[in-house]
Amino acid sequence: MTQVLVLYYSSYGHIATMANAVAEGARTAGAQAVVKRVPELVPDAVARKAGYQLAPDVPVASVEELAAYDAIVLGTPTRFGNMAAQMKNFLDQAGGLWARDALVGKVGSVFTSTGSQHGGQESTILSTHIVLMHLGMVVVGLPYSFKGQMRMDEITGGSPYGAATLADDGSGGDRQPSLNEIEAARYQGAHVARVARALALSQPMAVA
Repeated sequence: MTQVLVLYYSSYGHIATMANAVAEGARTAGAQAVVKRVPELVPDAVARKAGYQLAPDVPVASVEELAAYDAIVLGTPTRFGNMAAQMKNFLDQAGGLWARDALVGKVGSVFTSTGSQHGGQESTILSTHIVLMHLGMVVVGLPYSFKGQMRMDEITGGSPYGAATLADDGSGGDRQPSLNEIEAARYQGAHVARVARALALSQPMAVA
């Protein structure tokens, strides 16, 4: 069975919601999907004061375990058009995996969340893709076969680079992922799982 890791960082829960949708999509495509998070870098007292959703029930991933999966889908909010420091810190520790080509040929994909409609969704995903390619991964996005990303009847996140959501309602209030955005995340998860399975099946069998 194809093994998919949905690895995320989320301060206020928007990316966590999307991560679970990605995992649901992967499971509909026959994969075994695991949802884990990267470690929080903000001191606990500061995080609690800021209202962070710390998600103690979600297991924290280790860098070394990444090599055990056929596909890794990263979820990160944007920070000035780039991935969050928590996610970058985690990926920066993957030098050992890079040195032994442990992730070469595996599928990598990204989804994100921004506070505004033009808050860096595409740049965040694309800059994260660079890390995946340095690790030798096969980058998979959200194809236009998901028609929801072309909707004009509502504001929605998402692009061919990956699913996304908007976390601000436009007046400074909280906006949760819309049904369309959640559906995009599910679609991306299923698409990643199918591509990973196809790649795994195309690998030559090991000779004893």
